[in-house]
Amino acid sequence: MGREDFVRQELGMLHGMPLYKSFIEAWPQVEAFQARPDDLLICTYPKSGTTWLSEILDMIYNDGNVEKCKRDAIFKRVPFLEMSVPDMPGGIELLATMPSPRLVKTHLPVQLLPKSFWEQDCKVIYVARNPKDVVVSYYYFYQMAKIHPDPGTKEEFLQNFMAGKVAYGSWYSHVKDWWEKRKEKRLLYLFYEDMKQDPRPEVQKVARFLGKELPESLVEKIVHHTSFQEMKKNSAANYETLPEWVMDHNLSPFMRKGITGDWKNHFTVAQNERFNKHYKEQMKDSELCFRMEI
Repeated sequence: MGREDFVRQELGMLHGMPLYKSFIEAWPQVEAFQARPDDLLICTYPKSGTTWLSEILDMIYNDGNVEKCKRDAIFKRVPFLEMSVPDMPGGIELLATMPSPRLVKTHLPVQLLPKSFWEQDCKVIYVARNPKDVVVSYYYFYQMAKIHPDPGTKEEFLQNFMAGKVAYGSWYSHVKDWWEKRKEKRLLYLFYEDMKQDPRPEVQKVARFLGKELPESLVEKIVHHTSFQEMKKNSAANYETLPEWVMDHNLSPFMRKGITGDWKNHFTVAQNERFNKHYKEQMKDSELCFRMEI
């Protein structure tokens, strides 16, 4: 697939889930991926704090050495498992040359995760973010990341999101299915809103999950380095090194706001009422609870 086929193409379907056609083409290699027992999987629905958690983990893995964490762009330090883009090394390719222990990023729903992660009993960290902020962030991401089809109006995009007709499908299924999985696997489930409100205990929680106890000074350093302000100006974390035909930061920066409750600047009263009703219906069978604001 060349660049011209890649830009603004309609989504294809992978086992009933909408996904980019270039990713679908590479699916056989992803499905056959061989995980290593010490791989750590970072999993999220898109626009839920993936890059943030990746940077936190890279800092923990490198004992808080900021210079080491600037050794390369985040998408090379923490390869995106299913990524496949023309003229760039894919996730599988990057992971093949990486020494252990590897950090691996994915947005895949539970049922599509390559089996070897479960066979090797890999640890997984999942981050979930409230859907109102996710849909707003996703709308802007659709605009700037040209792998997406045109998002249409905010209203059209909201409808598509609620119906699960966006890349990676239904937010509801994604967060609920991974939540259930934590009951049987080594899975730490975090909430974006908790990380935003007070990142310190969340960083410690992550470290403990990895079997580490971090001194308070190191936690402070990690919290500072991975703050939105610091990451926004860090070219190793903000995706600005990607070519413009992949991501156009003039349309919307990759690191846009990083706040909780931004949806209030975008939802109309009617949209909010409709969304609340739909949310209640979709989440009625789950004990999962999301904070729409802090």
